[in-house]
Amino acid sequence: MYKYLKIEDRGTVAIMTISAPKSLNALNSTILGEMDDYLSNFDCNKYRCLIVTGDGEKSFVAGADISEMATLNVPQGQTFGSKGASVFRKLETLHVPVIAAVNGFALGGGCELAMACDIRICSDNAKFGQPEVGLGIIPGFSGTVRLARLVGMGMAKQLIYTGRAIKANEALRIGLVNEVVPQAELMDKAMEIANQIAAQAPLAVKAAKLCINAEWDMSADEAIMNESTVFGRCFATEDQKQGMKAFLEKGKYEFVGK
Repeated sequence: MYKYLKIEDRGTVAIMTISAPKSLNALNSTILGEMDDYLSNFDCNKYRCLIVTGDGEKSFVAGADISEMATLNVPQGQTFGSKGASVFRKLETLHVPVIAAVNGFALGGGCELAMACDIRICSDNAKFGQPEVGLGIIPGFSGTVRLARLVGMGMAKQLIYTGRAIKANEALRIGLVNEVVPQAELMDKAMEIANQIAAQAPLAVKAAKLCINAEWDMSADEAIMNESTVFGRCFATEDQKQGMKAFLEKGKYEFVGK
């Protein structure tokens, strides 16, 4: 169906692999268009988690395609940046959690892609960075927004201003990734977390993601009020009623998403 995406069905978990090995999975307009199409048609009722990874053992996504960007003018550059930012925002706001399984280089657009995911697990050979200033540009797929939110403004400024790439353990230390594992164990770890998520009440997980994302920019009072409202809505679900009933009766209930 897609030229550059490999899609795998693992029951309640979907895996989207970016596959452009000749360019180390660098993002071009075609890949971004395919990602946009896939995410626009993603079945959030069937799948309870999405894993995003790159093809091969060397690169998650090495960046945006420089050969495509090199000849862009100002309006074209803005269009290209807006396209990537829009796709990544669609990923960030997908109604199910998204796990980035970072299997190597995550530079430029690759780092930005990983940051648009909810959880980042990386292999011990992974490298992260925003090297755009060394090419005369800045991060254009929302990197200046998300990096500062994840690692703090000071660290984000240092990484972006210097263009320096960091190894997996430093990415873990500054809070850019959640966990580092040997490369051979990366997909197993991502699937383990995805299955843990998939076993929970899907409407509650969806509500939690919506709350966390929305409340980031709210005042404390607004965020607390929003959480209380969403918390109350959970009591209209069958999963809440049956889940609590099973807990009190020391039984087990498999959540159905209703």
